[in-house]
Amino acid sequence: MKRKHILAALLVVALASNLAARAEDLAAKAQEALTNFKLADPTLTNFFAKAAGYAILPGVGEGGFIIGGEHGDGLVYQQDKLIGKVTMSEVSIGAQVGGGSFSEIIFFQTQSALQTFKASKWEMSAKAKAAVAASGVAENAKYEQGVAVFTLPKTGAMVAAAVGGQKFKFEAIK
Repeated sequence: MKRKHILAALLVVALASNLAARAEDLAAKAQEALTNFKLADPTLTNFFAKAAGYAILPGVGEGGFIIGGEHGDGLVYQQDKLIGKVTMSEVSIGAQVGGGSFSEIIFFQTQSALQTFKASKWEMSAKAKAAVAASGVAENAKYEQGVAVFTLPKTGAMVAAAVGGQKFKFEAIK
């Protein structure tokens, strides 16, 4: 009986340390993605300076053949203060083929837009447009419905003419 308790305790410790390592890994990857976005488009500094907050998803995986999907985890900041974690998923249907990965950053123009994101399982409209971060793109980018979205391709290629919307789940950090 003692052996089972010891084994259970070791399992709990291993799982807890694995979760802590994943959180640290996510923070490091988020910081690297932020650096890459700023290097790709230095004019993004205006968004960082004026936004009420932002969500950074350092590694979103995507793939599909007629039916497609995306998934990624990230962090949410209110100005420069870490306030939570976010999980994004999307299922889409339509003409699509391929796979790859990208980073995504979502800027919230106002406290109200950030609160709406935090308060519920937020869904980005299939009509929302993401701008690919490249030198000077942010200079002409505008907020739509209180958000501005930028992506930065990492690997692979995905060709799609599909309908689907990204869904986000926010979890506050205590």
